[in-house]
Amino acid sequence: MSLIQDIQSLLDEYTLWLKDKTVIGQIDDNWVKITTPHLDRHNDCIEFYARQQGNGYLLSDDGYIVNDLRSSGCELDTPKRQELMHLTLSGFGIQLENDALLTTANKSNFALKKHNFIQAMLAVNDLFYLAAPHVSSLFYEDVARWLDLSEIRYTPKVKFVGHSGFDHMFDFVIPKSSQEPERILQAVNYPKKDSAEALVFKWLDTREIRSPNSSLYAILNDKDRTVSGAVLDALESYDLKPILWSERQASVQILQN
Repeated sequence: MSLIQDIQSLLDEYTLWLKDKTVIGQIDDNWVKITTPHLDRHNDCIEFYARQQGNGYLLSDDGYIVNDLRSSGCELDTPKRQELMHLTLSGFGIQLENDALLTTANKSNFALKKHNFIQAMLAVNDLFYLAAPHVSSLFYEDVARWLDLSEIRYTPKVKFVGHSGFDHMFDFVIPKSSQEPERILQAVNYPKKDSAEALVFKWLDTREIRSPNSSLYAILNDKDRTVSGAVLDALESYDLKPILWSERQASVQILQN
């Protein structure tokens, strides 16, 4: 089996898994609850809601993500945090209204809008999740600050369209140089097997349409936790390059070039 066939088989398996593990339930006459197999930081399945709106549909998380962040001690009360929230959501075409994440869809683009909505929920949840309440620093900010101090050039929050037609947002892209190919960096604040598998899918779906020899580096937050071997294995099995935050200085030179 060729590499392309192997990758296509993996993407097909992932799509089948999503379909088989997604559950739909009626809430009332207007709203339907959609439960996905994606897990949040509590290891609960990500859920959102849909209702008819004109000739299309309205999707909402009913304020779950923002309220969960607040209950963890993460208030979106600084210009920087609000800017990061807006940048992340706008990249997926998602609005924030009265703490609820919202988007609209129609029959022709529902699958794409559903995918973007779930990715936005996961991205915001991971972006702002704090290792302990009342810690002021965000991991994304830590990574950006480290790149700046290390004089590593980058473009933040870049969206690629994958082979499937789905959009995927990556935190930083370092352009190709005369010495190194394009390097894509993703800050993973809460490294776990589920988030590693989701990142693998993003990379498999976009790798074929990127520049030859492009690499993806996953920067893993191990400041207050040990990153499990299962996470490292899941990434390395598909040629993603994990960088533990505690060992980040070892990767400065290759990212600078």
